[in-house]
Amino acid sequence: MSAKLLTLARDLQRRKARERQQLFVCEGVRATEELMRSPLEIRGVLVSPALSAAARGAALREMIDERGIAVLEVDETDFATAASTDAPQGVLAIAAIPEMTADSLTIPSRARLLVLDAVQDPGNAGTMLRTSAALGAAATLAAPGTVDLWNAKVVRSAMGALFHYPALSITWSALDTLLAENEIPLWGADIEGQPIETIAPPTSVALVVGNEGAGLSDDARSRCARLVGIGLAPEIESLNVAVAAGILLFHFRE
Repeated sequence: MSAKLLTLARDLQRRKARERQQLFVCEGVRATEELMRSPLEIRGVLVSPALSAAARGAALREMIDERGIAVLEVDETDFATAASTDAPQGVLAIAAIPEMTADSLTIPSRARLLVLDAVQDPGNAGTMLRTSAALGAAATLAAPGTVDLWNAKVVRSAMGALFHYPALSITWSALDTLLAENEIPLWGADIEGQPIETIAPPTSVALVVGNEGAGLSDDARSRCARLVGIGLAPEIESLNVAVAAGILLFHFRE
């Protein structure tokens, strides 16, 4: 397996390859530490000399070796051909994407869900995954047009949240079914929406946030029972989508 790790890591830069093989790449020391603490199956690790240059990296390498995980050591040039992030710190792990469907989700009676509607920036998506996990949302659902949640930059931005927290891609029809079966209304985040400070948190809610530039899509907007916004100072037009999602989820949490 170790001899094939470099080729596999390069291949997994493509979304279709990740979906076909049900594998993803985790880059960086902190993210790999989180992966090592998770229940996910690690298939192998690619390392460069940069990993052992710092004490924390050397400790991670020792942990990897103790676990008996397949390791391939490569030079910095080859390592860079497999990495997607700007500063991968000499470590790249390949692990199995957890099996998860809308039907397998556990939805509590007082549920909070986050829906990403064509969110394209991996950093925004990863930040919202971590935020929704931290604020008690039951799951994050990626509607069509959203960046792949197992993109290496999303994984790194989520800082381990993906390894423990339910998150998956979903079609609009599957989302309709999930919300209907659990009697959860869909509320849309919109600059023109009613300020949340004037609204009592609902019993259950799914919050949908839109694309960084275009906002909510027609598919999302047509499904929303209500549009909600955040009261801002008059000289500020809008907030970053990840910041806005965090504020809204904080308001909605129990």
